[in-house]
Amino acid sequence: MTSLDKPTEDAQDAPEDVRAVTEAALFEAFGGVRGMVETVVPGLLFVTIFTINKDLHWSAIAALAMSLLLVAVRLVRRDTVKHAFSGVFGVAFGVVFAMMTGNAKDFYLPGMLYTLGLAVAYIVTTLAGVPLIGLMLGPVFKENLSWRTRNPGRKKAYAKASWAWGLILLAKCAVLFPLYWWGDTTQFGWVLIALKIPPFLLAVWLTWVFLAKAPPPIDVFAEMEAEEQAEKERKAALAKERGDAPAPARHRREA
Repeated sequence: MTSLDKPTEDAQDAPEDVRAVTEAALFEAFGGVRGMVETVVPGLLFVTIFTINKDLHWSAIAALAMSLLLVAVRLVRRDTVKHAFSGVFGVAFGVVFAMMTGNAKDFYLPGMLYTLGLAVAYIVTTLAGVPLIGLMLGPVFKENLSWRTRNPGRKKAYAKASWAWGLILLAKCAVLFPLYWWGDTTQFGWVLIALKIPPFLLAVWLTWVFLAKAPPPIDVFAEMEAEEQAEKERKAALAKERGDAPAPARHRREA
């Protein structure tokens, strides 16, 4: 067993480094503070305008324009746009649904269905032994799927985190779907906005807690580089041996 296969010792040697790496990876994977703002602002603008004038069209147009503006800002700054683009698609689907039905509540329906589907995905993948949070964060930590077979402590942490995400999102859906069917449109919109960030922060915090206490990731990219370097050295040594081999034979012929 290599040193990379003994992650627990490393975690004990540098717990602060593990926590710092975990925190940085979570911010990268989930977009950080800016990603949360970009997720909330379009919906907040929609419900604010609709509360004031009850105009579905202006509310939808303003929300879509805001999401496009956020993408444009990222493009100008040459930042990653994956989180902003996901927001644009979510808002666009919401606008289409609301415009088709004429019901302002339907602006939020695609996002709610996505949340429900994501909650089910977290739970099902965990039950199947491949927790979704591990599939998402594995590449970020440069461990890919090594945690499945070589790092049981880390797999357990990913399973706990996935359960946390699944149950938190299910609880959120348990609040929102009854309000969608029976609640007032304006009140429903404000409740949904209020539930955007707190459950997300709770899930991210629990993920950080579980992973910070878990063994560190096995850097499979570093392993591959080390193997490639070892192979180059082996070939170089073999070539050197083959180059030195003919010399004794010539000496024998001369003798």
